[in-house]
Amino acid sequence: GSACPDTSVRSLNRLSTTAMEACGCVITSQDERKVVERCGKFEDVLDAGFSCVLPCLCQFVKGAISTRIQMLEINADTKTKDNVFVGIKVAVQYQVNGDSQSIQDAMYKLTNPRAQIESYVLDVVRSSVPKIDLDNVFLEKEEIAASIKEMLGETMGRFGYSILATPVTDIEPNMEVKRAMNEINKAKRLRQAAVDEGEAIKIRSIKEAEAEAARTEIQAKADAEAKFMQGQGIARQRQAIVSGLRDSVNCFKADVAGVDSKQVMDLLLVTQYFDMMKDIGGNSRSNAVFMNHSPGALQDLTQAIQGGFMSSLPAAPSFAQVQR
Repeated sequence: GSACPDTSVRSLNRLSTTAMEACGCVITSQDERKVVERCGKFEDVLDAGFSCVLPCLCQFVKGAISTRIQMLEINADTKTKDNVFVGIKVAVQYQVNGDSQSIQDAMYKLTNPRAQIESYVLDVVRSSVPKIDLDNVFLEKEEIAASIKEMLGETMGRFGYSILATPVTDIEPNMEVKRAMNEINKAKRLRQAAVDEGEAIKIRSIKEAEAEAARTEIQAKADAEAKFMQGQGIARQRQAIVSGLRDSVNCFKADVAGVDSKQVMDLLLVTQYFDMMKDIGGNSRSNAVFMNHSPGALQDLTQAIQGGFMSSLPAAPSFAQVQR
């Protein structure tokens, strides 16, 4: 539907242009240049706008050359140094120079510029890629593109063309090689992930060990401080016990005549022993080992308790000594 009017308009434009050129009136678009011949020989290049030719003097428009930037995509199949077949896609951007000599060269010296460009690109790719391993092809695609541009620029410049860019847009190995490369990359990533995980575990273990060492050191210092304080408390407790016993012995001797210090100590030890037995018997959940407490063994028990107690005490003043 909509394509028919456009086609009709273009046909009418061509007919009107042909009719005008037959009358000697030539209209040139902004994006092209037209070549004028006289008797089959190059005469002039018409710039954009309105121009006149003289058909009566055998002047005719030979043709038009586009000055737009054009792009040609070329697929080149070749083999790398390590015998891997790859497909390389190159996008060539080219343009006809705007000067009169370049327009003349492009019109008369080259029949098919696209085919010429393609042949040179294939030649460069197939002569350079076989010298490179597959892995390096991906790394050196900029060098490949520069080689293509250099050769094309030198060659096509003789025909009035400028090569603007020749980027290598794609490198495609065959499917089996591509699959193998993906597997290799996957294995490398998994191996690197395992290394990273192991390094993280190592660092975490070191930090945990350092923290545990710090906690142990702090705990050891705290335990040492606690033992020190406990020792001081026990020492003060024993000093208080000794002081109390000394006062009790001295008071007892002062109140009861004819009693020496040893007898007073025996009495105090027996009293403490029976107090202990009372406390143990009054506690239903007490776990205690009962020693022989018969009257016959009381003397032996007294001597054992007294001997153990006295041997644990440091040298001290006699209990019988009265403090003054």
